[in-house]
Amino acid sequence: MPRYRLLIEYDGGPFVGWQRQDTGPSVQQALEEAAERLCAGPVRLHAAGRTDSGVHALGMVAHADIAKTLPDGKMADALNAHLRPAPVAVLAADVVPDAFHARFSCVERRYLYRILTRRAGPALDKGRVWWHPRPLDADAMHAAAQVLVGHHDFSSFRAAECQADSPVKTLDALAVARMGEEVHVTARARSFLHHQVRNMVGTLALVGTGKWTVADLRAALAARDRAAAGPTAPAHGLYFVAARYPDTEE
Repeated sequence: MPRYRLLIEYDGGPFVGWQRQDTGPSVQQALEEAAERLCAGPVRLHAAGRTDSGVHALGMVAHADIAKTLPDGKMADALNAHLRPAPVAVLAADVVPDAFHARFSCVERRYLYRILTRRAGPALDKGRVWWHPRPLDADAMHAAAQVLVGHHDFSSFRAAECQADSPVKTLDALAVARMGEEVHVTARARSFLHHQVRNMVGTLALVGTGKWTVADLRAALAARDRAAAGPTAPAHGLYFVAARYPDTEE
């Protein structure tokens, strides 16, 4: 049975998250049901990351063993036909070796967080950005963000329900830049704790408004206590951008 690597884009708004749950529709469920209708048999998907309810994806990677062989480029088309009208799109579907695993083979995950900083709320991007009507100093946020780059105990930025064995992670990059009316926060690491990116963004926003300094952020990290850091940024501003594997370029 061929193993397919899927590149997936989705709007997380209507879903309870990536993972199947009893509380509502999930992205995993939508894709598995589409694949099952295609091949008339059970299909199980494994993803590079498990996004929360409301979190979007520009380039989620998943794999599945699908009992169907189609010409090059046709698997994505077939899955998309069965996905409609769900806001999920398979951008590519390629056959990969059986040893490939979307989660365990992944060597890097990348996220983007979008903050809209203007007095008027979003009309076209409602549910896709965090609307922050007060100004944010992106340069100050970027300078403070460098405190978090590297190998640290990120307990202060870890959700209470996080199931990771250890709070220690290596954050390879964390950058903040102004893009017109938006402030973009990008994060890159092999893996993240539950809510780590959203908690870092919520804390950096305190720096951006002038309420916190770099020293405050450094103290929050050192405290290893979630109560010492800032609030959790809303889910709908977060995007899973990409997953990198040993056989793919930077």
